[in-house]
Amino acid sequence: MSTDLAYSILRQLGREKRGDDRLTITGRDDPVFVTPWRIGNAGSAALGAIGLAVSDLWRLRTGAPQTVSVDSHAAAASLRSNTYVLRDGQKPVSWDPLTGHYPTRDGRHMFIHTNHPHHRAGALRIAGAKGETREALAEAVAGWEGLAIEEAIAAGGCVGGLTRSREEWNAHPHGIAVAKLPLIDIVKIGDAPAEPLPKGDRPLAGVRAFDLTRVLAGPTSGRVLAENGADVLHVAAPHLPYQSELLMDTGHGKRCAWIDLTTPAGVETMKVLLKEADIFTQGYRPGTLAGRGFSPEAVAALRPGIVCVSLCAYGHEGPWASRRGFDSIVQNVTGLAATQSSLDKPRNMPVQALDYIAGYLGALGAMVALARRVEQGGSWLVRVSLVQVAHWLASLGTVDATKGVAELPENELLPLLTESPGPFGRLRHLKPVVQLGTTPAYFAKPAEPLGSSPARWT
Repeated sequence: MSTDLAYSILRQLGREKRGDDRLTITGRDDPVFVTPWRIGNAGSAALGAIGLAVSDLWRLRTGAPQTVSVDSHAAAASLRSNTYVLRDGQKPVSWDPLTGHYPTRDGRHMFIHTNHPHHRAGALRIAGAKGETREALAEAVAGWEGLAIEEAIAAGGCVGGLTRSREEWNAHPHGIAVAKLPLIDIVKIGDAPAEPLPKGDRPLAGVRAFDLTRVLAGPTSGRVLAENGADVLHVAAPHLPYQSELLMDTGHGKRCAWIDLTTPAGVETMKVLLKEADIFTQGYRPGTLAGRGFSPEAVAALRPGIVCVSLCAYGHEGPWASRRGFDSIVQNVTGLAATQSSLDKPRNMPVQALDYIAGYLGALGAMVALARRVEQGGSWLVRVSLVQVAHWLASLGTVDATKGVAELPENELLPLLTESPGPFGRLRHLKPVVQLGTTPAYFAKPAEPLGSSPARWT
């Protein structure tokens, strides 16, 4: 199933199966973990498609493809990659204790995300909590109708979502809008001459990727590019909240720099860097960067031939396109969390499949678009969202969750892990999952804290 799924993803991008493709997906079928959703198949398919895209870039460099193999258990584990990180033997804290499900007055459940300080403060204020504890927030939410607090949280610029059934979501205006979208698409946004790949001995050697993303999906996309040789510059601003512990999962192989787009100097620095970039990945809501002069079309005019990758929560069409969201929220509003357990006792999946798969698809789209640039030229826009991944995952159907395991046995998990000493200390983390026959994926440098490197290309 996973191999066919990998080719179905690539087919959406115009890449048909080739006679010399060598993709192998091993390991037993779902369930891997305790979830009814086919996360092993989905993760394996996305990563298998990535492997073929890497092979295609290598073919463009050398004329020869590569063998590609993916283990389904490693793929499933990669969808909870951040949970395996240890820093000097200790697990970093990544979830605020107020994040979670809250019953409402009408018997519904509201999932509220409080991992960023301003979202935490906003949720407490909007709900009318009398204190800053989980108990105080629960008491406040219990006084609201479910739909009312969902709308209030969204209108207040915070993050939350009402737990729905699959049927309820499929009848929702945004669910209907998203159902019409493909899982991933690539759109031509400008003309540019064909451009060969830079010289180098890795599939993405010499390719410059400007990574303006936060949390998991976008940074995961950049990590995939880095593990195949790209020069990835991960950019953040000092005034924006960032869960730095997530860099210990997604920051491998990258350099991290500060750029403040609220200043003219920051805007100018970004323009200079984009003029020399090959890939521009951003994880903000549709239209957010356009106001600062960095819409995909503006970036393509600045640097003809660039590949722009847009990752967001709710997609580029529909009434919720501008709404803030994270994996946990999208799981709830689309019915994945209710199916994981029940509407009365919703529970999120034991993996963050939407984030990681969206990240994988962003990297996949970037590489397919790079191949197009080599063969036909042009500037390209890749579009992926968490909600489109949710719809795709749901379309794969369900399995008996009770046959899954809470955690992989130690003899299966340990071979998937590695250690990297660096600025964060000694990090234990997952190795790259996609196995390539000629150019094995690896990280050329350890993860580093935000702002560690200058804002320039190597």
